[in-house]
Amino acid sequence: MFRRWDTVNRMDVWVGSYTSATGGNGAGISTFRRAPDGTLTPDRELPMLSPSWLTAHPSAPVVYASNESGDGVITTVSADLDVLAATSSGGADPCHLAVSDDGRHLLCSNYSSGSLSVFALTEDGRITGQTDLVRHEGHGPHKERQEAAHVHMAVVRDRIVSVVDLGTDEIRSYELMDNGKLDPLSTSAMPPGTGPRELHRKPDSGFAYVVGEVNGTLVVVREERAGSFTPVTVVPATKDPWQGDEPNWVAHLEIVGDRLYLSNRNPDVVTEFDISAETPVALADHPCGAFPRHFAIADGTAYVAAQKDDAVVAFPLGGGEQVRYATGTPTCVLVR
Repeated sequence: MFRRWDTVNRMDVWVGSYTSATGGNGAGISTFRRAPDGTLTPDRELPMLSPSWLTAHPSAPVVYASNESGDGVITTVSADLDVLAATSSGGADPCHLAVSDDGRHLLCSNYSSGSLSVFALTEDGRITGQTDLVRHEGHGPHKERQEAAHVHMAVVRDRIVSVVDLGTDEIRSYELMDNGKLDPLSTSAMPPGTGPRELHRKPDSGFAYVVGEVNGTLVVVREERAGSFTPVTVVPATKDPWQGDEPNWVAHLEIVGDRLYLSNRNPDVVTEFDISAETPVALADHPCGAFPRHFAIADGTAYVAAQKDDAVVAFPLGGGEQVRYATGTPTCVLVR
């Protein structure tokens, strides 16, 4: 049933979506073929309930989808786009998945429950059971968005799991033990009202960047010791000040060399920053389609999940002509 990624007929780009059950019009998972020039050709679809996030196993030919609903589910999908298993996420509205570097554990962020689930994986990527569940408590100053804990992402490096909590303005770190249990290490406070959504480390440095979804910022943090983060500076998430009627719900971040790219929902741009110095400098706001929830970068092209445009919008890094590929309510782009 399982084959290695390099032996399958690969479907280069996978797109997750919101489906009708959660107010979207996506099909589930849609796949595209990617040509050498970066253009996409629609391939196949796999119906399922709102697979809002997709994560590939580092070695086994499987992809995990978080089915974002009140009864959270994780669906394991083969490289040939077959459903292999469905597993309870252990909480409500799972929104992010990550696999440990050694491929032995899967981490699931349950947004509405404010919890993180850990699952054991076999060598071929099968989920064998839940090994731990931690629940966060607390709130932030934004009464609507931060009324309770909202776990949005877990980042794993060298057995250290750093959990980003949008609701409590914290990054809580744990040590992931061999048996899949989480041992608390530290709690790092972000500026009040930040609403942290994602954490990404800058390679070969002691710095990392936090997406401030609630207050529309990019936060630079220093990792003083493994899993412990101290805010250094905060900059606006766009180059041109946002003055729209709706807030800037900042979404996703990618780092390529000394450039950082950050998607901004409602301004509807991917902002390019120079991060060669400690303080990021915004260089340009690149239009990218309506409500850019997520994007992936491959071979110099950004592929943006323009959620409210029902399209994946592709454009060259640094700006350039857009190409639009129709797909319903996209939420996540995975390039294989």
